[in-house]
Formats: sequence, C-alpha cells, structure tokens
Amino acid sequence: MADKSPLVRESRLPAMLASLRHRNFRLFISGQMISLIGTWMQSIALSWLVYRLTHSSALLGLVVFAGQLPVLLLATIGGAVADQHSRHRIVIATQTASMVLAFILAGLTLSGLVQVWQVFALNITLGLVNAFDIPARQSFIVEMVGREDLTNAIALNSSVFNGARIVGPAVAGILVAALGEGWCFFLNAASYVAVITGLLMMDIRPVSRQRPAGSTVSHIAEGFRFVWKSRPIRALLLLLGITSLTGMPYSVLMPIFADQILHGGARGLGILMGLSGVGALAAALFLAARPSLRGIGRVIAGSSLGFGASLILFGLSTLFWLSGVLLVGVGFFMLSQMASSNSLIQAMSPNRLRGRVMAVYSMMFLGMAPFGALFAGFLAQRIGAPWTVAIGGACCAAASLIFGSRLSSLRAEARKLISDQMFEAQ
Repeated sequence: MADKSPLVRESRLPAMLASLRHRNFRLFISGQMISLIGTWMQSIALSWLVYRLTHSSALLGLVVFAGQLPVLLLATIGGAVADQHSRHRIVIATQTASMVLAFILAGLTLSGLVQVWQVFALNITLGLVNAFDIPARQSFIVEMVGREDLTNAIALNSSVFNGARIVGPAVAGILVAALGEGWCFFLNAASYVAVITGLLMMDIRPVSRQRPAGSTVSHIAEGFRFVWKSRPIRALLLLLGITSLTGMPYSVLMPIFADQILHGGARGLGILMGLSGVGALAAALFLAARPSLRGIGRVIAGSSLGFGASLILFGLSTLFWLSGVLLVGVGFFMLSQMASSNSLIQAMSPNRLRGRVMAVYSMMFLGMAPFGALFAGFLAQRIGAPWTVAIGGACCAAASLIFGSRLSSLRAEARKLISDQMFEAQ
C-alpha cells in the first residue's frame, strides 16, 4: 500500500476516520449505529427470557446452538451467492427479513404467548438469514470504500458494533427489569428501519460478476481450496475457530454469572455485557488508528493470548467489580483478534472469491460457536459455569501460543498474497 505524505500522517484523527470520506460507507455506518444498539438489546433480552423461562444453562446453550448452526451449514452457499449476485441487494433483503423476525418475537412476548419452542424456531430462522447476510455484508464493505480504506472501514464498523454493545446491554438491563423483554425486541425491530433506509439511499456502481461455469458445489469447493492452500489464511481461521469454540461461549453463560455468582440480576447482566463492549470499543479504535497491516500478526497472537488469560481470571472471580474490569479485557482482546483477522484475511483474498472466503470466516467465527455454546451449557450443568469458562480460556491461550510460534514461517507468504491482491486491484 502506498505510503501517505507526512502532512497526512501528522493528525491521527483523520486517519482513524479515513473510510468516512466515502458517502456510501457513511450511510451504512449511520444506519448501523442505530440498528446495532437494537441488536444488542435483543441479544441480552433473549438470553434473559430463556433463563427466566427455564433456569437452565443447557437450554441457554441450545438456543444459541439453534441460532448459529445454520451459519455453519449454509454460509458457504451464502458466500457463493454473494460472489455471483449484488451484495447490496442481498444485504437489503436479509436486513428486512431480520426486522420481520424481530417484530414477530416482540409480538409474541408482549402478548404473553411466548414459549421456548417459539424462541428456538425464530432463532433458527434468523440463523438461516444470517448465513446469507454475513458473507454478503462482510464482502460488501470493500465495494463501499475500496481496498485502500478497507482495514479502516472494518475497524470503524467494529467500533460502531461495540459502541452499541455498551449502550444496548445497559438499556436492555433497565428495560427488562422495568418493562420486560418484549419492548427490547420491539425497539430492535424498529431500529432496522435506519439501516435499511441507509442501504436504499446508497449509490452503488454495478459490479460485473462473471458467473463461472460449473455447479454451486464446484464454486464452493473453489473457495475452500483457496483457503486450504493459503497457509496464513488457514492458520488464522483455525485460531479463530478454536477461539470461537472454546472461548466465545462465556457470553452464553453470562446470565448465570450475573444472577447466581455475582448477584446482579438483569441489570447486572446489562452492566457486565456493556463493560465487555467498552473494552471491544477501545480495541476497535486502537485498530482504526493503525496506519497499515504491518505487525498485525503479532497483534492477533497477543490478543488471543490476552483473551484466554482474561477469561481464566474472569471464571475464577466472585467479585462484581473485579469481574467487570476483567470483562473489559475480555472485550478488548476478543475484538482485537477478530477484527485484525478479518482485515488480514480480506487483504489476502481476491475479490472474485471474497464472498466465499468470508463465508469460511463466518463458519469459523459464528459457525463453531453453536457447538461451543452447546458443550459449555451442558458442561456448566456438571462442573459449574466458572470452571467451564476458565477451561475455555486455557484452550484459547494454548492455541495462541502455537499460532505465535509459527508466525515467522507464515509472514513471507502472507506478504505475497497481499501484494498479489493489490496488483490485481490496480
């Protein structure tokens, strides 16, 4: 990537906001600011609803499993669709479908008719929508900002995501305690209007997408072959998968920590998740300020290790304030690893395969999580939530050490892949 002039580099703030010079991305991020607050409100309220109805850690895990399993099974098809059709139109369709599902959940809850099986059914349907939404939305970012601002756009998008993660859980904790979960679901449904409006206002240049010969299966296989043959991408995705499988389930067990261990109730759950969001927002701003991808591999390895260590300490803590401080670290290191891996993988991927590569990314990031949630839910029933989280953190730390030991051998190939994609874009 061409170096910027010294005058441009003098101010760190404009560099942090570089991707906002693109009108389409400004529209996208503005809608996301509102919609993601609603998404986090629904996430917290849904966990509390299931916990209130069942008081079962196993069912908490099963609900997450039901919602994220479709991403693992169908994301590759979603990626192939994103590489052959308008990513802009796909995202409009998936966001509209998500809005409708949120309104249905709100109606069932506010009417007092909601049952656990309905929550399962709606979560499975939302997972089907996300299997097409996530690869299309992730690969759509480069069409809004171009390769030169892609890393910054991903970091800013993560900033908005985690800024909402601070506000959404806090608001949800108050609303659930005062009015119940239904109003959180309703406000989430209404918040989709902002992001859909922003998408409709965009001026997207048509992108010619050649539909290669062969079946959908062969197109999906092409994406898998590229990922498998690219050692740096393969290593990043394996680390991401282990983190998602063993570390991410901590969030599924948060209602148990908030209620039974730290005695904070629904409001405490909102505060704890919000503090995790504070750390994640700090990480996103840290990444947005980075001028290039140089040294990003060390950031990923260090973040994975920090995430694992923070989880171990959180699992062992019985003090609310200490757990809150540790969750700031959990959020910081988790987001730093995820967003850095996203940026690096996209920088190494050709545009014609981007949707399929991001589908594999989605499979490892979200698709492995349901198995982790399912396993964590049942393990917590036997050994308790604290030890379940601590064991998961130890697995993340061990994986980070293995990845770090191989970093030097992957660096040359990673640089070549990035160089090849930059040459292709010229």
